[in-house]
Amino acid sequence: MYVAVKGGERAIENAHQYLAEERRGDVTARELSIAQIKSQMTLAVDRVMAEGSLYDQDLAALAIKQARGDLIEAIFLLRAFRTTLSRFAMTQPIDTGSMQVKRRISATYKDLPGGQVLGPTFDYTHRLLDFSLLDETKIEPLPGDEGCELPENMPRVTSILNRDDMIEQEHPDAEDDAVSDITREPLDFPTDRASRLQNLARGDEGFLLAMGYSTQRGYGNNHPFAGEIRMGEVEVEIIPEDLGFPIIIGEIAVTECELINQFKGSSVKPPQFTRGYGLAFGHSERKVMAMALVDRALRAKELGETVVGPAQDEEFIMYHSDNVESSGFVQHLKLPHYVDFQGELEMVRNLRAEHSGKEQEVRKTGGV
Repeated sequence: MYVAVKGGERAIENAHQYLAEERRGDVTARELSIAQIKSQMTLAVDRVMAEGSLYDQDLAALAIKQARGDLIEAIFLLRAFRTTLSRFAMTQPIDTGSMQVKRRISATYKDLPGGQVLGPTFDYTHRLLDFSLLDETKIEPLPGDEGCELPENMPRVTSILNRDDMIEQEHPDAEDDAVSDITREPLDFPTDRASRLQNLARGDEGFLLAMGYSTQRGYGNNHPFAGEIRMGEVEVEIIPEDLGFPIIIGEIAVTECELINQFKGSSVKPPQFTRGYGLAFGHSERKVMAMALVDRALRAKELGETVVGPAQDEEFIMYHSDNVESSGFVQHLKLPHYVDFQGELEMVRNLRAEHSGKEQEVRKTGGV
């Protein structure tokens, strides 16, 4: 079956060289640098880090450059590299309540402790092409220090509802509770919420967006309020075995979303608000909002709701959300299937001959 492929090694080498030339583009133009990608295509870098499950801006920028801007290919490259790395420690849960906030908004309360922080976003821009960006000769002024000082800690909006017992309570897991790791352990259904959130965090943004949108349109009856969306820097800690206490090893940028949903209550739970949660590396608002929508939808059975839409089916979501697996299975159709096709072709020919023989027999007997 693969004789033709093996015999085409020279052609494959030429294809690789052609790919490199296409990636480079016009050699009279300055080559795009990793630093440029990292600093000017930050949202693309953040998505590749989030879905590649590896927080490294330089490597994500390299993957984007190597993949010619194909983000799914870049995610594949980063995830493949991740599998070669050793794991020497587990981090402590990050504290997003102590985030150094760059953006923080809520659609539920206008006046918040700490205030609304609009931050860098497309939300308030006109969707018009900015032709001034075509002028790449202008010298941009260095930014001045004109920002206002923000409070160090901004409590979550849901803490207001917690205080009045208007929203379901969520408590941290005990320190000795083992958390599953979907990168090392196969999926086992039914899953727990921790596994689902891990899956959604690595899931394809477009897929989650479509699934989240479907719940808003009635395939799951999920039209929440944006309790809070915040983006900023958080500290990462580990506890080295030889020390026995946590130490800070760095900071990472994350985006967090908490959606607030109505819940009519059940025989054991009073009417109250429920939550959908999303968290991802970098500035990834659309991703975490879609993630929170799907997270809430997947809690249907837990909350005694009727499963009516695909976004509420955990096997459907968790088996189809991974863009690396999806891309691989779709693109494997490009591989040689010569023997399989010849078998199918021969079978169809035989079936047609059999059908033709029956048709002639019907005509001879005068049947209809």
